[in-house]
Amino acid sequence: MMGEAMKKDFVARSFTIKGVVQGVGFRPFVYRLALHYGLKGKISNTTTGVSLHVEGIKGDIDSFSRDLHEKHPPLAFITEISSRTVPVRNFKRFAIAKSIRQNRLSTLISPDISICGDCLREMLDPGDRRYRYPFINCANCGPRYTIINNTPYDRQYTSMKRFTMCARCQAEYEDPGNRRFHAQPNACRECGPQVGLYDNHHKSIETTDPVREAIELVKKGKILAMKGLGGFHLIADGENIEAVRLLRERKRREEKPFAIMSYDVESIRKYAYVDPAEEELLTSVQRPIVLLRKRQPNRLAENVAPRNNYFGVMLPYTPLHYLLLQGDFIALIMTSGNISDEPIAIENDEAFDRLSNIADVFLIHDRDIYLRSDDSITRRTAGATRVIRRSRGYVPMPVFLKADLPPILACGAELKNAICLAKGDKAYVSQHIGDLENLASYDFFQMTIRHLKKILRIDPEIIAYDLHPDYLSTRYAEEQKDIIRIQVQHHHAHIVSCMAENGLRGDVMGLSFDGTGYGSDGRIWGGELLVADEKGFSRAAALSYIPMPGGASAIKEPWRMAVSYLYDAYGEGLRELDIPIIRETGDKGMETMVKMISSGINSPLTSSLGRLFDGIAAITGIRSRVYFEGQAAMEMEMAAGQVTEAHYNYEWEAGEYYRIMPRPIVRGVVEDLLKGIRPSEISAKFHCTLIRLFSDICEIVSRERDIKRVVMSGGVFQNAILLTGLTKALEDRGLQVFSHRIVPTNDGGICLGQAMAAVAILRG
Repeated sequence: MMGEAMKKDFVARSFTIKGVVQGVGFRPFVYRLALHYGLKGKISNTTTGVSLHVEGIKGDIDSFSRDLHEKHPPLAFITEISSRTVPVRNFKRFAIAKSIRQNRLSTLISPDISICGDCLREMLDPGDRRYRYPFINCANCGPRYTIINNTPYDRQYTSMKRFTMCARCQAEYEDPGNRRFHAQPNACRECGPQVGLYDNHHKSIETTDPVREAIELVKKGKILAMKGLGGFHLIADGENIEAVRLLRERKRREEKPFAIMSYDVESIRKYAYVDPAEEELLTSVQRPIVLLRKRQPNRLAENVAPRNNYFGVMLPYTPLHYLLLQGDFIALIMTSGNISDEPIAIENDEAFDRLSNIADVFLIHDRDIYLRSDDSITRRTAGATRVIRRSRGYVPMPVFLKADLPPILACGAELKNAICLAKGDKAYVSQHIGDLENLASYDFFQMTIRHLKKILRIDPEIIAYDLHPDYLSTRYAEEQKDIIRIQVQHHHAHIVSCMAENGLRGDVMGLSFDGTGYGSDGRIWGGELLVADEKGFSRAAALSYIPMPGGASAIKEPWRMAVSYLYDAYGEGLRELDIPIIRETGDKGMETMVKMISSGINSPLTSSLGRLFDGIAAITGIRSRVYFEGQAAMEMEMAAGQVTEAHYNYEWEAGEYYRIMPRPIVRGVVEDLLKGIRPSEISAKFHCTLIRLFSDICEIVSRERDIKRVVMSGGVFQNAILLTGLTKALEDRGLQVFSHRIVPTNDGGICLGQAMAAVAILRG
């Protein structure tokens, strides 16, 4: 019999826990914690998180509650714990109950997680029953987002539903003391997914060990298509220059750097520099691609990342990657399984259909991927980690907002598209979708919207989209019925995106630098200083408009922008300049360009800083034609020599806004070129000029408008020299500087700003 004093001290408490608490070993953790404190009750997944009821001595429940906060599993991310005292129900034990389905959803779904150390050790242990099993996982690691089709995160709502656990796996799943207790993808060689090796005619290659056979074929120079976590990879030996050349030719990827994967950090150090912060990023559970400075010389084929000072490197994150890299490769090319500009392939039949002209052999498996997810890309810049492409490992973790939003869908931009679904204080930025320039990408865009709406249970009342009338994302938005449609200017969305990420409200100065964005006057913007808040903006300064001869052709052929800037600076006198770009253009080409520029034929006007980078890159001979977006600007950054205080003259004209004249900068570059100054010195000087120019003009606008906060966004800020230099120069002038970390500064983050701005515009 329980004494009266003990009865008085015997209480029950109900907890509601929100955050990433499903698929990360949270319920097993709570189960063991309850047993430790002698508590009875139950826990279950819900579509809002986790529901928990415990009964016991008040002091024990208090200790249990403290440990919930302080000792939860490392992959759990708790956003809220609420509790209340409830009547005692006299539970006989503590149990994990069936999931509770509700109409409302606020639980956070875990991203896909790299294999943990425990599973890796078991997979490499000849005495373990899962020795060399490519789908080993536990509650602390493995697939999540890419295999889930609904919530809550239970096996029946994942692509593992077709694999019935064997008796041994089922026993692990039901054993609270086991690491695989309620691990939804739990499986083994007897009951789980399997791999097979095929040629590019979809014919099975007979072998007792498909992975070892694949290794031998890659060593012989063959190109392998491998089904991974979020889609197919195309794989080649990173030391084999001919295999890399062949992959480039077949994939139609002439010069864009390939991502590579090595077995461990020590292997990476053989060809790249790795500092402690970069090592921490490489080994994180997200396992992103990290941009690392090359060692010179190194053993990798020179065509892995041509004309680039960096390699994009990642460590293995699936068991299959680890098994493949046991082939003693220093590095494997690990690039998306697609033809350039198309979405990554995820289905076996689709892969054979689309990749058979690229890959020689296919290493596939029979676990379905429900949603594409490319590898994420990161870089350490200006003292922080910056996400360049946000996808696997990070999605669908939300951005937590300082304001509550009604249900809203933001459609993003055309290039590097990602969409955003937001509700309440959470904004869910999707995985990287890509460039919406073909039907396959547009289908992926629509599928991503449908999938996220389903698993997040968000039914948008508002749709936000870009001003550009020809974007496929714009057309999609305008076709939606019974929904409030709000257009948001491209560069305003960039600034508001950075504001949202940094929790800012009210007036800021926004430096929005990119290659292309539809301005509110119908022209192409991209070199803007805006005075903005969430609901509106005014242009405080911008680069003066310059014609783009040939329109979109000028983006692919920077020599056209070079002629345009030279014509602006020298008029007809540009023909007399004794510089390579004039000789290469030739009289006929020059005549055509000048006629287009002077008459305005197919020469839209742009204020884009990205186009100024293109023009200077072509004038200096660094890059006159590009094979991927931003290549000229990237190579300008790569070419820059030692940081310098030397700079070119610059000027602006006052008016409705400060119009910044590129003419003196262009003239300075040409004069240096004629003096025989090296492109590396010219590039360093050009970067310094931009840093001084924009920090000066921000200081002036700050005094005029009494604003001390500067927000920086747009694809040009992927340039480490500019980001680092401008941050320091602005802070030296007493200004507060904010930039992106968790969402991309390029168009991959613009959807977040669209969502925030649209709601602010609607609310007035």
